[in-house]
Amino acid sequence: MTPALRVLAALLVLTCSACGSLSTLQRDQAARIAAEARSTLVECDAADACARPSPLRELGVRAWAESTPQQPRHYALLLDYGQDALVSRLDLIRGAQRSIDLQTYIFDEDDAGHLVLDELLAAVRRGVRVRVLVDQLSALRQVDTLAALASAHANLELRIYNPVLARARISYPMYAWAAACCWRRLNQRMHGKLLLVDGIVGITGGRNYQDDYYDWNPEFNFRDRDVLVSGPATAAMAENFEAFWNAPLSVPVERLDDVGRHLLREGAPPLSPWPYEDPQRVAAMSRAADDAVLVRQGLAGAAIPVGEVVFIADLPQKHRRDREAAVGGAPASPLLHGLIESAREEVLLQTPYLVLSKPAQAMFERMHERATPPRVIVSTNSLAATDSFITYALSYKYKRRYLRDFGFEIHEFKPFPEDAPIDLEATGAVDISWNADGSVNIGEAAPDAAPGDGADDDVRREPPLSREYAALRYAGIGVHRRVPLKRAGVRFGLHAKSLVIDNRIGVVGTHNFDPRGDDYNTESAVIIDDPVFARALADSIRRDIAPANAWVIARRDKPPVFSGLEYSLAKVSEHLPVFDLWPMRYATSYEFQPGPACPQPLSPFDPDFRDCHEPVGDFPEVNLGFRTLLTRIFTAFGAGLAPIL
Repeated sequence: MTPALRVLAALLVLTCSACGSLSTLQRDQAARIAAEARSTLVECDAADACARPSPLRELGVRAWAESTPQQPRHYALLLDYGQDALVSRLDLIRGAQRSIDLQTYIFDEDDAGHLVLDELLAAVRRGVRVRVLVDQLSALRQVDTLAALASAHANLELRIYNPVLARARISYPMYAWAAACCWRRLNQRMHGKLLLVDGIVGITGGRNYQDDYYDWNPEFNFRDRDVLVSGPATAAMAENFEAFWNAPLSVPVERLDDVGRHLLREGAPPLSPWPYEDPQRVAAMSRAADDAVLVRQGLAGAAIPVGEVVFIADLPQKHRRDREAAVGGAPASPLLHGLIESAREEVLLQTPYLVLSKPAQAMFERMHERATPPRVIVSTNSLAATDSFITYALSYKYKRRYLRDFGFEIHEFKPFPEDAPIDLEATGAVDISWNADGSVNIGEAAPDAAPGDGADDDVRREPPLSREYAALRYAGIGVHRRVPLKRAGVRFGLHAKSLVIDNRIGVVGTHNFDPRGDDYNTESAVIIDDPVFARALADSIRRDIAPANAWVIARRDKPPVFSGLEYSLAKVSEHLPVFDLWPMRYATSYEFQPGPACPQPLSPFDPDFRDCHEPVGDFPEVNLGFRTLLTRIFTAFGAGLAPIL
């Protein structure tokens, strides 16, 4: 679409929106249609809503029983594997006896999304109160699905957060108009993720509700992390959810223009059965969640007993125009910055998008200038693994600063990790079977596992939003698509947001430690001051930065002549907001080469580093082409995008 057509489309949307918005009377009528259609039938009259015994919910009962105001008791379970994360959610939903509160940034209409929806509806029919809060830009795609859920049952409520243009869904032209009229509001997104069951067990972390987060996508999946927490800290989770649920920006879906108009025009629609693309995989997941022995031994039994747990979260006031009120509603970033600066020995930081805000850069520079600075190890994405090459381009621009001024040891995740907590079989991209001797057969995907070819499939499988930076997802040149690689295969990109301080404090949350998290998104995190938990989290991150799973970033070899001049010119060019056109960058990627003299990888600041590592180029595994050129362009001209990245 040309710029002129975009402007014309935006004007058309403006004209249509001015005459097409529902009146208050129409909204009330649509809400009444939905309310009157809601079933009140409850299949169970037992006090526990006929809940199935849940080993993970039992952790909550136990933690609350063992806690006192002076000595709280919690159980914390790291959820690294996507399959474990989905089984845990199903187990808790099936074990819910009173209430389920679900808050998320992305809720897709794919197999994982509809499986969770089906489980929530089953809980509703048992008599459990279910509330679902989804950010507008990543909510369920189909208006008829939203209208059906609004009318489904009296025990189910669905609200949309910050619905720009008073709609649940916006099209490309509508987005263009919203960007023109309401840029700041458009960028203010609810990025928190929470599943809270009966107020006693909660899951939070990086995962949304989409196939990509559970190893169910045959092309690209996120290596992510959640933490399940049971105990008194869930009271703070419940309080934060209530604040968002009752915020003026959280609107019942039936009162939005597109859903309301659908209800007025066609009445309350039934919720159509979802044709799962891989019904056998869904059935296997359902059976696993019903296997009490598996859940008890594999998940609940791995929970770590800890003492005090702190849940920190921004409030909806962060999105108010009143800056003073906004500061009071945005505690996540300052608390995380203070925690990082408290480090004395080591900071282990994992973020998918290494773009630091100015306060964060100043903080790390202060830390590096200490007489004895802490070691700062960063796990992030490579260009080959990332789902946002614009963000990577800015990270690439500041590599010198990260290494030299902040002392970062940066490890970039590979797109085809060899030893990461992923389930390749679950993706459906390969056919895996085991022989009697324990060996593995790996072949092509089975023909019946491939997606259908019909038009409905194409519409249904169009990805809505697979990444965190929603405000730029409608860019006409597709700048947020993944770069092409030199070889085919299901690839993985890092999405976990975690932090370990001095091997004693562990943090798992939603904050990418970036400007968007500081200023635009509402974020949350769990902080656990416990050495056992911190070591478990550190081990998980260290696995991601192992040579089998990541390249290490280090200074490239100095040129034989004029190295000081080259460095000075590159540094000056880097500090320019635009026209950073110096072709030579300070750092590049290295691969560990094990051998008798190199039993373990070395720090990039070790004088023997180059004896054990060899350079593999700035963009290993990437098929150099158009997007590599764009990466260079955004390195030169993209600094102004940093606040919204």
